[in-house]
Amino acid sequence: MIYLQLFLAFLQIGAFSFGGGYAAMPLIQAQVIDRYGWLSMSDFTDLVTIAEMTPGPIAINAATFVGNQMAGIPGALCATLGVILPSCLFVSILAYLYNRYRNLSVMKGVLGTLRPAVVAMILSAGLSILLSCIFEGGLAGMMAALESASASAALASGFRWRHLLLVIAAFFVLRKWKNVNPILVMTGCGIVELICYLI
Repeated sequence: MIYLQLFLAFLQIGAFSFGGGYAAMPLIQAQVIDRYGWLSMSDFTDLVTIAEMTPGPIAINAATFVGNQMAGIPGALCATLGVILPSCLFVSILAYLYNRYRNLSVMKGVLGTLRPAVVAMILSAGLSILLSCIFEGGLAGMMAALESASASAALASGFRWRHLLLVIAAFFVLRKWKNVNPILVMTGCGIVELICYLI
């Protein structure tokens, strides 16, 4: 049963994640955290980090990771097959249609309409990951802290200042020096966090 659930969950992700891996993040979150409860928000943040640092598309890496966590190698194969199957079918059909009807205004209109939705999905995923990074428990933890009697104390206790400083530093480096490799920035942040953890 778990194999079928993994396949169907990632089949939906693969079918509706227009715009690439980052646009798939809200869909992955909705399936593996909200619907099935396979991962916690903290685990999901780790998943994004691992999927980003390993070779290959982030959605496929995420599918392989979740499938392996839930059902070993057979689960990883089912989840990975589920996430890539829609792309293989859609791209094959779209390549044929694009080559045949590329000059039609309808095709240009459809492609233009999808762009804002992709940007919104990427922004949504980025904000969720940012909140889970800088606040214990992510958005849910922050809202619970705000609803408590001593909201300011609860917010201060759950806030991760060091993580926020790392986010700001990484953003500054990536914006200031456009040619810097993002993997080097991620590795540098990981080394800083490791040093702080060991001290």
